[in-house]
Amino acid sequence: MIANTLRSQANTWWSRLAIAAAIALQANCAAAEPQVSGDAVKIGILNDQSGLYADLAGPGSVEAARMAIEEFGGTVLGKKIELVFADHQNKADIGAAKAREWFTKDGVDVIADFSNSSVGFAVQSLAKDLNKIALITAASSDFTGKACTETSAQWVYTSYSNGFGLAKIMAAAGYDSWFLVTVDYAFGHAFANDIRKAVTAGGGAVLGEVRFPLNSADMSSFLLQAQSSKAKVVAFSAAGSDMANAIKQAAEFGLSQQKTLVAPAVFLTDIHALGLAKANGLRFITAFYWDRNEATRAWSQRFFARRNAMPTMTQAGVYSAVRHYLKAVEAAGTDDAKIVMAKMKDLPVEDMFSQGGKVRADGLMVHDMYLVEVKKPSESKGPWDYYRIIQTIPGDQIFQPLSESACPLVRS
Repeated sequence: MIANTLRSQANTWWSRLAIAAAIALQANCAAAEPQVSGDAVKIGILNDQSGLYADLAGPGSVEAARMAIEEFGGTVLGKKIELVFADHQNKADIGAAKAREWFTKDGVDVIADFSNSSVGFAVQSLAKDLNKIALITAASSDFTGKACTETSAQWVYTSYSNGFGLAKIMAAAGYDSWFLVTVDYAFGHAFANDIRKAVTAGGGAVLGEVRFPLNSADMSSFLLQAQSSKAKVVAFSAAGSDMANAIKQAAEFGLSQQKTLVAPAVFLTDIHALGLAKANGLRFITAFYWDRNEATRAWSQRFFARRNAMPTMTQAGVYSAVRHYLKAVEAAGTDDAKIVMAKMKDLPVEDMFSQGGKVRADGLMVHDMYLVEVKKPSESKGPWDYYRIIQTIPGDQIFQPLSESACPLVRS
């Protein structure tokens, strides 16, 4: 009787042990299995497809993302990679509505680009709430400052790198007197303030500033004030058509022959539209130039074959961000936003856009930048041969130091 009882207890004990072992084995197998939500890894490109920023981002960013996906053979973790895109029309409400639809109904895992800061902030906040990823190419330093989140990163450039950083590098090279021609809204004010801080910190002086209304057709009175100043440098704190219009009229006034002209937000497509005769001599910071080395030339020629245009720094940056995201998904074994973003910060960013790039704790992708000057027509070897690289600037010298970041993730 006692023997039978002991035998029964032993059988029960072994049965429980076997069940526990089976559960543990199943859990281990599940942990080893790729964890992908839905039947695909879905990437969205949300930007200006038809307006002011369409040439510098737009359909070209979509094509750049497609090139990154093709490098993975169209799949990651055994799942198909799908790409969707939409035009936010530079309106935050339209962009946010589309992003919410993608995130909640269509299973989109990550949205990239934006180009427009107001749209970027709206989607960055939404992505945080829904545990999705936002990869931002818009300029505001606040994306990785006070607005930073655990599920967002900023690629390409910031208002700090291209405003403060530009002025810092130029002032250190002896360009110590400046005059500011500023578009009169938040974008222009932010860049002008950063330039002023850098110039004065470097021992230089801002000798004057004039502000002009958005979309000003006639810049003559503003340019005459800049021309009559004793400043060595005239900085155009504007972008898009405002910047292009200012540079075009500055050339007509002969200002570029008397002063060094700089601008914080310039894209290859801007120079293509202006032409070298009007844009030559303009200096600025860029994150990418197609003709920098063999790797950039090879990738850019493939892009050109698809778009009949060389890529801007935003389009090259979208490729880099999407490619790095896919590498992180592959390495993490999941598309969970927080886990993937942590892996994006662990892995170096190695591609034709960046060598040894690093996504910091605040989400800023730090990489080398380039001080360039637009060539004279006689210096250009042909279409799209527009820049002369004056200086390569290490990322830790051009971007805001992490110690100065207002990001709560860094302060916590």
